Amino acid sequence: MKRMYRMAATAVLALGVTLSAPSQAASGTYRSAETGPRWEDQTMDALVARPMGIVGTGLGAVIWTVSLPFSLLGGNAGEAADKLVGGPARETFARCLGCRSGRSQANVATQ
Repeated sequence: MKRMYRMAATAVLALGVTLSAPSQAASGTYRSAETGPRWEDQTMDALVARPMGIVGTGLGAVIWTVSLPFSLLGGNAGEAADKLVGGPARETFARCLGCRSGRSQANVATQ
């Protein structure tokens, strides 16, 4: 029972940190597209944000699976999958290392 409580507490903590990461990233110290992300940003992204994103994607998949019958009845299973699994997966696997949003560094340079 204690093990189950510990796992649930860890999952809630990881989810909370994952959901708060975008707001912390928005305060940003991102310099510019010409100089790219700082090495500190890249290191923290590789060691903290990416592993948390993997956990967030997995938790989103579990939540989506549990909510799938209700999403199918409501007709929004695709939207739920995008929000719960697709969004965290894009933030984890599709953005450049050290970037603050899902946009690639090349997209930032052209804006």
